This record gives sequence, C-alpha cells and structure tokens, in this order.
Amino acid sequence: MTSTGVTYSEFGWAESPKDVTATLEGEATCEVAVVGGGYAGMAAALRLAERGADVVLLEAGFLGCGASSRNAGQLGSVPGGDPQLLSALHPRRFNGLVHLADEAVDFTEKLVGRLGIDCEYEPTGNVAAAISPAQLRIARKKVQIFRKAGVHVEFGDGRDLGLPDAFLGGMLEPRGGVMDPGKFALGLRKALLASGARVFEQTAVQAVEPTRAGIIVSVPRGRVRAAQVVLTTNAYSRDLAIAPKRLAAPIWCSMVETEPIPPERLTATDWTSRSGIATQHNIMESFRLTRRNTIVTGVRQLQAARGTVGARKPDPEIVADITQGFRARFPSLGDLAIERAWGGWIAMTPSWLPVAGQATRNISYLIACNGHGLAQAPYLGTLLADRVAGDKAHDNLATVWRERPRFSPSLAFSAPVMRAMWALDRRADRRAR
Repeated sequence: MTSTGVTYSEFGWAESPKDVTATLEGEATCEVAVVGGGYAGMAAALRLAERGADVVLLEAGFLGCGASSRNAGQLGSVPGGDPQLLSALHPRRFNGLVHLADEAVDFTEKLVGRLGIDCEYEPTGNVAAAISPAQLRIARKKVQIFRKAGVHVEFGDGRDLGLPDAFLGGMLEPRGGVMDPGKFALGLRKALLASGARVFEQTAVQAVEPTRAGIIVSVPRGRVRAAQVVLTTNAYSRDLAIAPKRLAAPIWCSMVETEPIPPERLTATDWTSRSGIATQHNIMESFRLTRRNTIVTGVRQLQAARGTVGARKPDPEIVADITQGFRARFPSLGDLAIERAWGGWIAMTPSWLPVAGQATRNISYLIACNGHGLAQAPYLGTLLADRVAGDKAHDNLATVWRERPRFSPSLAFSAPVMRAMWALDRRADRRAR
C-alpha cells in the first residue's frame, strides 16, 4: 500500500533558517567544544556561555535540524519504556529516574518562559492511552507503579480524559503538554547565537583526538583546540571513533500530518482535552493536535540504520501504514488527506534510558533521547555543562552517569526484532476489533 498526494519534507517542523552560520575554516581554540547542535548541545553551550566560558559549538547541519525538530512535540513527565521492567532492572535508580523526568518538564517549561520562546506550548498533559482492554490493563499497572514512586498520575476512561472515541482510557500525566518542537529548537538557536558562544553550522566533525596539549577536534576545513569536549551527537554518535561503542542505536522514525480539520468535525471526535496521546503498543502510535487544527501522528514502525546515518525521506509504505493507523483511530476523519510526511534519526540506548559519562578524560558524552528527549535533553545538557564548568554533579545527572563507558549490544533495535514487534501490534489490533 502506498500514499499519494503527500509532500515528503526534507525537514520536520523547522525549515533551514536563512541565517545559517559559516562553516569553520582554519584553527580555533576554546575552553570547551560542544559537538552536536540539538537540544542537549544547544542547552549545554548556552549554559557554558552564560557562565562566562569560552565555548565553541560545531554542528553538521543547522542547529536543531535533527531529532530536535522532527519529533512529535510531546513534553512527557515520566521515563520512557515499561516502568515495570525499568523498576525490575534498575531498582536502586528507578525513583531517581522518575524524579529526573519530572524535574525535566519543570526546567523546560521555565526555559521556554525565560528565553521568551514562542513555540505554541500548551500545558495539556499527555495520556498513555489504550485502544483495547489489554492496553487498558497496561495503563492501569503503570499508574500503580508511578504512584508508588511518588508521581502524580491519574487513571481514567476515555470520556473522563477527554480522548477521542476510539480510545478506551489510560494514564494521564497532568504535567507537561505539547509544543511545536521546531519553534522550540529555533528559539534555543536564537538565544545561543545571541550569547557569547561561537557557533559553526555546516561543520561536520570528523574526529575528536586527545593529545598532551589538549583535545583536537578535526573538521573538513580546519580544527578546534579545546581543553574539554562535550559530545551531544545523539543518533550520529557511532560516526565518531572516540564515542563509546554501542552507546546508542540510530533508529528512523516517521511522522505524518493531516490537512487542517474543520472545527465542527474535530468537535465530533470528542477529543476535548488536546492532550498528547501515545498508545500502549510495543511500538507506540502517537497523536497530537496542532494550533493549525491538524493532527500529527507517527512512529508505529521503526527502521534500523543500514550503513551511514545520513539524510533520507520516509518510506512511502510506512507513511501508508501510519495513515492506516490514523484512519483506524479516527474513523470519522477517514476522508482527510495526509498533507505532509517527514522523519528523523533518534538514538536508542541499550537500557532505553538517558546516559552520560566520560569517553576519556575531559571528553564527556550525553544521550538523552529514547523517545523522551524533548524535556530531558535540554535539562541534562544544562546539568552536564555545570559539571564541565566545575560544579559537583547534580543528583539527576548522577542518576544517569556511567563510570565506565561500556555498553552491551541490544538486539531489540535490530530490523528483524522491530519488524516482529510491529507484526505483534497489528495482530493485537485485529483481536481488539
């Protein structure tokens, strides 16, 4: 099955800005070099600049052009993954992970306000929603686990939570909400460009090499000499030899957006809350409303990287599958056209959790994605910057800190396993019908 009449966008929510900075040519020196200009890298560089550090940020594209401006824009307040599994595998860290997720929402909301970023943020909360009795049981169990950990979450049926008709109910996270993640990324970019940081876009880093005289960061037309380096390279981490092996698997996620929906037709769906929605499938389906009265939906299928992690557009068959999922959840809107599709690389760590540490002395790294990077990446990037500047590590950074940069292989993100997860989800959908 394929989709026709869909615009396949090269970018996500944000197009390339007109004021992209010049590439680095020649040699530069600095106290701290930040490699990667997503949420985490921009937040880290901004914090360092605000503290008076001499900082250089290097980005292969433009600031925010990766997962930062391609995600669903749902600001979630609980950790990603299955809390029952996380609490079993990480019993000592689980409460800390929960606290980190909650604090990240508060930090990011305040950051939006402090920097005056107009990113269409709506504090609607988000719902881990169920489309079947089995998923409803999963949501109820999540509520029990998170409440035990001290999180304020609520369980309710679909009508109580203001969900569209096809959703039976689920777990409401009252904190957090939805935003335009592209406008948020460009707002961070604007603040960073106005700070004392030196930013070089269109500058791909080729190597990061420790030497006796400091760290050399090599780029195609020059290099940077730095006392310290922060790697915030997300899904592109494996392209750098200095990054820990198996730090994260690059996974391609696809999104689609409908045409604008007439208000009376949207009202007829009974989606009164405007909360972001994520289903309880093995591979979730996400849904959220925009200020344009469109619905953005995606994920449903994941694709593993083959070879180099580079630019690409969504697979038309996956776009068609996401569209089919949308029509199943919103049958009354089945005639709506899908106007646009895009995708992006996200980083999934073997533990499904954020992780930070040191690759070598004076070279720090951070991966804060795993599907919940919108809140956690800018927060952890800021905390890592404080540590690099000489502060004692914040408790929330310590929760995800790894003393040794060793990571086990993860079969969960192989193409056969992800395809099998999708097949199991579709089988469960047929049973639910």
